[in-house]
Amino acid sequence: MKTDVRFDSAGLKLAGHLYTPEDNASGPRPAIVVGHPGSGVKEQSSGLYARQLAGLGFVALAFDAAYQGESEGEPRGLEDPAHRVEDVKAAVSFLSVHPAVDPNRIGALGICASGGYVISAAATDQRIKAVATVSGVDIGRHFRHGSDGTQPSAVMQSMLDAAAAARTAEARDDGVGRFPLFPETEEEARARGAYAFEGYEYYCTPRAQHPRSAKALTWNSVDRIASFDAFRFIHMIAPRPLLLIVGTEAVTSWMAREAFIAALEPKEWFGVEGASHNDLYDKDAFVIPATSKLKEFFDASLPSA
Repeated sequence: MKTDVRFDSAGLKLAGHLYTPEDNASGPRPAIVVGHPGSGVKEQSSGLYARQLAGLGFVALAFDAAYQGESEGEPRGLEDPAHRVEDVKAAVSFLSVHPAVDPNRIGALGICASGGYVISAAATDQRIKAVATVSGVDIGRHFRHGSDGTQPSAVMQSMLDAAAAARTAEARDDGVGRFPLFPETEEEARARGAYAFEGYEYYCTPRAQHPRSAKALTWNSVDRIASFDAFRFIHMIAPRPLLLIVGTEAVTSWMAREAFIAALEPKEWFGVEGASHNDLYDKDAFVIPATSKLKEFFDASLPSA
């Protein structure tokens, strides 16, 4: 069953979908906070995983990040890693007082950029008892080094220059500057390579496009993102368990590998054979083994008393 909910995150109301199992079992249940990818909304991959988890017996909360989707916050399209981490913690707070939830059995699942955000949140929020990621990335690394880790440093410097100019323009009341996240056409997307086309196909075609999904970010997001390090304190998650689910064909997998190396035990790596980064967002052939592994992991990590 899906219920529309709202909850506070640092003074902004976030919009969420709370998914609950439809069986007749009684008593508080384990619950999972599910974060969406950068530019995504709760109606896309995070909602899909939340529904799947509810079908497996968990309460699951998918929500829109602040400044995005149906959640509050201006300017629209701001990607603020610090607030995104706070959003995860706020979602945990919401679940911790919900009557259907056992507050001692709350886990977090982050998809793409939210993979980094849930790791950062869990490092200091002890209420999160288990952490999992699907196609998890650190958005700071992604911007600094590119999706495959080979981006020249001059690219980030150019973006920081543009961000600085945009902040000055905003101070002159010239409005908030934004930059597009996706190519305008399929032809352009294919010309930019497989990863660019993956994003375009998911977010900009009938496959998964949504009117509230961000197609651009504000330039004043860039300097916030550039210094963010999602994995800096990943070792503080231990001794709570960590699971990283990664497509074997994902060009972004180097970031998850860096996270895995830095993490302490207990930790687990699960490769989904043949899957690219975006394949794990919605393709049954890859989502099914991923959700099966998530059930196994959260059942073991969030046991009943």
